[in-house]
Amino acid sequence: MMTKIIKLLKQPKIIILYILNFKIFRIIPDKTYIKIKYRLTMGKKLNLNNPLTLNEKIQWLKLYDRKEEYTKLVDKYEVRNYIKETIGEEYLIPLLGVYDRFEDIDFDKLPNSFVLKPTHTSGDIYICKNKADIDYKYLKKLVNKWLKRRYYWLHREWPYKNIKPRIICEQYMVDESGIELKDYKFFCFHGKVKCLFVGSGRMSESGVKADYYDPEWNPLPFERTHPKSGKSFPKPKELDKMIEVAEKLASNFIFVRVDLYLVNGQVYFGELTFHPASGYGKFEPEYYDYYYGSLLNLYY
Repeated sequence: MMTKIIKLLKQPKIIILYILNFKIFRIIPDKTYIKIKYRLTMGKKLNLNNPLTLNEKIQWLKLYDRKEEYTKLVDKYEVRNYIKETIGEEYLIPLLGVYDRFEDIDFDKLPNSFVLKPTHTSGDIYICKNKADIDYKYLKKLVNKWLKRRYYWLHREWPYKNIKPRIICEQYMVDESGIELKDYKFFCFHGKVKCLFVGSGRMSESGVKADYYDPEWNPLPFERTHPKSGKSFPKPKELDKMIEVAEKLASNFIFVRVDLYLVNGQVYFGELTFHPASGYGKFEPEYYDYYYGSLLNLYY
């Protein structure tokens, strides 16, 4: 513990970022807060008057592209209606339940394996592979922590501000590996996929890995947010179908990331992400931040 404290004291930026999460700092206007956080996280001044990089343009979108429909589209329960109407119910992972409180979950009625997620945050998940292994005291604490979170205040992503906090339970699924469900995340600029990454190793000790490809499945020579896996993933037979689905879902937006899964040849919807990495995803090399920024016309 002392070692961790010493490391933190040597990194004052991390301390400031942590302090910014205190409720008292919610009085800071979104624009000012985003500028401060961008400087601390990215190590440079945020240019909102003439944004050039993808990360800068995502920050601009957070402030100036605020449509009411986004709230339902990032809500993991409400978005299901949009998916059903846009591409069809067959793309939805089977829903086992939606709950306002932990006490509402009837575990006796759930299958032996399932997945829990909060509807109003990003990145939170509980995967149960065997009900006999559940630590209910821990799980209750985790779920209640989720329900108390107000994710909007973390990055000032407006779509999350007015989502009703709930918990959804979905069917547990794995892909051809038999041990995980890889993410296929498609970055759509003006309704067209320009790049994607395969997210793997979510439950591994080393954490998520991300391998980027162009729409023709040529590996891309950069990293962003997560390191590469070191693996060479084969081109999915269903890639064209996934791109078609992603572009149909993205057709009404100037920029969105469409997250999909692939199970036994069937494409499933994951989520819509309007502000990937909340605009703090560092590219290595940095050139690609400018390149993908050039593909996004904010005044389209």
